[in-house]
Amino acid sequence: MKILTAALSLAIAVARNVTAPHAMVATAQHLATQAGIDVLRAGGNAVDAAVAVGYALAVVDPCCGNIGGGGFMLVRLHDGRERFIDFRERAPLRATRTMYLDARGNVRKDASTKGWLSIAVPGTVAGLERARAEFGTLSRGRLMAPAIALARDGFLYTAADVPAFGNFPRAGDRWRQPQLAATLALIARDGSEAFYRGPIARGIVAASDAHGGILTLQDFSDYRVEESAPLHCRFHGYDIASAPPPSSGGATLCEILNVIAPYPLRQWGWHDERAIHVVTEAERFAYADRNAYLGDPDFVRNPVAALLAPAYAAEIRRRIEAKPVTPSAEVSPGLGAPSNEGAETTDYSIVDRWGNAVAVTYTINDAYGAGVIAGDTGFFLNDEMDDFTSKPGVPNLYGLVQGARNAIAPQKRPLSSMAPTIVTRNGALRMVTGSPGGSRIITIVLETMLDALIYGMTAQAAVDAPRTHMQWLPDALEYEPHALSANALQRLRAIGYTLQMRETWGSAQAIVVDPVTGSLQGGSDRRTPAGAALGY
Repeated sequence: MKILTAALSLAIAVARNVTAPHAMVATAQHLATQAGIDVLRAGGNAVDAAVAVGYALAVVDPCCGNIGGGGFMLVRLHDGRERFIDFRERAPLRATRTMYLDARGNVRKDASTKGWLSIAVPGTVAGLERARAEFGTLSRGRLMAPAIALARDGFLYTAADVPAFGNFPRAGDRWRQPQLAATLALIARDGSEAFYRGPIARGIVAASDAHGGILTLQDFSDYRVEESAPLHCRFHGYDIASAPPPSSGGATLCEILNVIAPYPLRQWGWHDERAIHVVTEAERFAYADRNAYLGDPDFVRNPVAALLAPAYAAEIRRRIEAKPVTPSAEVSPGLGAPSNEGAETTDYSIVDRWGNAVAVTYTINDAYGAGVIAGDTGFFLNDEMDDFTSKPGVPNLYGLVQGARNAIAPQKRPLSSMAPTIVTRNGALRMVTGSPGGSRIITIVLETMLDALIYGMTAQAAVDAPRTHMQWLPDALEYEPHALSANALQRLRAIGYTLQMRETWGSAQAIVVDPVTGSLQGGSDRRTPAGAALGY
């Protein structure tokens, strides 16, 4: 049986697989990876390394890494304890449901994606500090020292960085960011207090006031991190831990996995048209549910248990098998009427020598967020307000058509697609993964997991493999170059799919644990050439 296509086999053959016996860090920027590995070698644990990497990425990958945004951290300790740390951004107190609509009730172009009105209250600093205080072992100063040095002394800008930064600075330049270094030094000295109640908050609010924004000092002083248990599901003997609401990532990922579980994917082969068909249809139904039912649990009830019930998965399979392709116009949310992020995100995966594991996805939403920097703070602020529903039925930046449950409200967290994920089997760690990619994050994580766990790829091959994507609306099966064979394309068109080839997307990071030897494989997506996986 031929499982892999020739194109994929060639990609696997040239991919460099990174292995290590003790610890591994995989990030989208090699200097941030080095910062994490240095912390692990110095005796820090996976959470210590995650904090160091988070701040380092804010310096060396400022399109996506950040202190001006927010995200999620999934922690699994070596003894099996788990914690999901939610530092998602929140809507300002002065935000309103209709703030992006004109007098006729239409969405104003760019209002939620550019400038000071698009900014939600950042959570990254509070989240990293909560993780360090609760699970870390090293001081804040030690963990932030690499980021401060990179900002103060600069780093050599290479050709690999060009896709992230454009034409400035140029390859070969040393890029220094003294204002950001000063901001990071304040945080290193005073912690979250500097950001949420001190000079950084005051600087952001002053700039917001001067440019017509609505951020207030109370927005910052009221900000709080949430902690919860991760969302769990089972798939082919694996236990999947991922993000609960206000992320849709875990629930949508698990709904898809539940639907496709009985199908013989490995027997069919990687990206065989039969496998693509059932996965695509499962994604279609799951994204329809995502957009209708999920939101901030402080504001709406999320019917996660019903969405993940075995009987519901069976009903979706029945509908999939009833016709060759179900047009999205005929797919409505499966539980009845509800009762009530792009490549501009970044992700990293870490495993330490004790077996602690961390998956982090954090974001400023669009590339360079809102495109604004407050005074001399030196960092970009997010445009996360676009992740809310500006108007039901109107697509956001990522083409998601969302419902009223994700409408704007003061201090509400916007629905996210981020899906930091940790996989175990019989209590043993098997995989840590995640990716940026806006609405495609869920399907990127899904394919990375399937490639490693079902098709037996190495970590590097799994993150590099070409991808497909379906998100209900628009009604099109998107695919990367080389993702589908000519025969598969022909057969999928013949049964009714609208197919659209897109440029590559995502930047998955993954660590896979060998079940026999316990050695670690690291993979950093080559779609982001500056990334690296390093271990020891």
